[in-house]
Order: sequence, then C-alpha cells, then structure tokens
Amino acid sequence: MKNLIVSVCLVIVSFMSFAQEGVTITVTIDNVPNNEGVVALALHKESTFMKAAPIMAKTSKIEGNKVVITFEDVTAGEYAILGNHDANENGRMDFRENGMPIEAYGASNNVMNFGPPQFSDAKFIVKDSNISLNIRF
Repeated sequence: MKNLIVSVCLVIVSFMSFAQEGVTITVTIDNVPNNEGVVALALHKESTFMKAAPIMAKTSKIEGNKVVITFEDVTAGEYAILGNHDANENGRMDFRENGMPIEAYGASNNVMNFGPPQFSDAKFIVKDSNISLNIRF
C-alpha cells in the first residue's frame, strides 16, 4: 500500500512538472501614445515573422499609457515579438497612402529601422528561465 501511494505521488509530480515545462515571457510597454484602443502583441518564430499567423497573440487595454502582456508556456527556441497600438481597434495596423504606419509600433530588441523589422534584429532566445522584455513604441 505504501509503495502504491509513493508511486501515485511520483506520477502526479512528474505530470505537474511536464505540464509546466514552458517559459513565461512578460512584455512591458510603458510609452503608448494614449489610452485609446488596445495594444496587440504577436510572438513569432522565424518561419512566421512578417509572413504568417503568430505562434501566440495577445491584446491588452491601456492604462496610464502602459501595458503588460504575458505569454505563457513558451518552449525553448528563437522568437521575436511584434506589437502595435491599435488605437481604433480595427484588428490591424493602419498605414498612410505612402506606406508609413499611422499607429505606433515596436519590436523586441527595440528595432527601429527604416522599413519593416527583420527577424535577425528582433530575435531573442528562450531557454529555461522566464524572460522580461521592455518594448518601446
């Protein structure tokens, strides 16, 4: 009976550690231009960056020109985050006629190029510990 209880406990502990194997990425943006709309963030791998749907996507209301968004259970690998201030909450980034963005945006590593960000500039590595990032718009 004692062995059965110990075995059951080991199985439960093994299952719990397996279920919690991912890393948490916490992203703070503290310079949103205003409190209108939402901030949308997208977590990408190289294969999806600027090409396809993200691995994970989250939105948050803005309070005090700041948001904190958390991505949970992220497995090890190389990632990049793209974000924008969707002020009119239309679910997409808006552009001027000349192709320049109307709404504020940013990327991990605070890449600000003339033109769209590149994965190689925005990437970061997820290993086995939680990550905190600050993205500037």
